[in-house]
Order: sequence, then C-alpha cells, then structure tokens
Amino acid sequence: MKPPLLVATRSSGKQREITKILAEIPLRVIFPDEAGIMETGAENTLEDAGSFEGNARRKAEYFAQRSRLPTVADDSGIEVLSLGGKPGVHSKRFAMPSPHQDQDIANNKELLRRLAGAPEERRRARYRCCVVFLKDPTALPRTFEGTCTGRILTEPCGTGGFGYDPLFWSDDLGSCFGEVEADEKHAVSHRGRAFRAFAEWLAENPIF
Repeated sequence: MKPPLLVATRSSGKQREITKILAEIPLRVIFPDEAGIMETGAENTLEDAGSFEGNARRKAEYFAQRSRLPTVADDSGIEVLSLGGKPGVHSKRFAMPSPHQDQDIANNKELLRRLAGAPEERRRARYRCCVVFLKDPTALPRTFEGTCTGRILTEPCGTGGFGYDPLFWSDDLGSCFGEVEADEKHAVSHRGRAFRAFAEWLAENPIF
C-alpha cells in the first residue's frame, strides 16, 4: 500500500477535487476523518492569518502536529478587482446565511448584490489557491500557488463545482466553471494548478 499523505481539509468539495488532481502521485491521499482526527473548535481559528499562504500554513502545521503524517493544506478564494480583492481570504464566509440557507448560496447572493449593475469591466476576478506542504511538523514548509482569471457573471450558470463556480466565467475555458466537466475545470483551475505544481515537485523530491 502507498504511504499516506494527509490533505488537511474537511470540505467535501475540496476532497473530491484534490483526490482527482492528485490521483497519480505515489502517495495515498487521505483526509482528517480517515486519519482518525476528530474535529475540534480549534479548527475554527486556523484561517485568521490574513493571507492565503498564512492560512494554508496554519492548517498544515495544525494537522501535521495532530497526525504526525506528511501533510498538505490549501487556502483559496476569489478576488474581485473592483472590490479591492474581496472576498479574498474571507471567501468561505463572505456572507451570513439565513437559517437553513446554504453557505455557498449566501456567499453568491452577497457577491451579486455588491456587483449589482456593474459593467463587465468591473466584474474582472481571479481565483487564487496557495498550497503548503510539510513532510513533518518541524520541516521547512514548501509553498505552491495557482491562479486563474475570469469575470463574475450576473446570475448563476450551471450546477457543477462548488463555492463561487456558478458565477465564475473562465478566460481559459470561455465558459462558466459551473457548467463544465470536472476534468475541464481541474485543467485550468487555481486549485488544479497549485496542486499539480506540488505533484511535480513531489515527483522530483520523493519523501519516502
């Protein structure tokens, strides 16, 4: 059996994507539940570093300490230029959902509200992802980043992906992330690019 690599996320959407993106690496991708790491309130404080890299590093350090396994973590979000880069590091909790409302739906509605009536040039945006890898809790962190550019649509499109995908029109694909197949999205997405950079580094720097 391949040695394990802990991916420090409990997001089902990220788990689906990262499993596919890292399918060919010589390690067995596992997540916190599979590693027997019970969720605690401490995890709610990990994403307050103020930058994607800082948040990813905090998550990698926390889960590497708890698991003693090689650990990789990411932080990502969408940045709208005319909003000064917002939601940015607050992408995950950009809006306060009403009772029984899905967080992604609330976030998308808030982004549309802030861009209501904005012309196309003010809807330019990019997705960013920062990945941090730790071979062990005391190792020097390795950092990888990926971006993809596009614009925010005026209404949701498609039912695929998660997060802001139904609102993000990709320059690379000429279509919305919410309406393309997963493999098409991974080929150009911020997360796909960041994790492929990590996989390429791993191929040249075996950790076992």
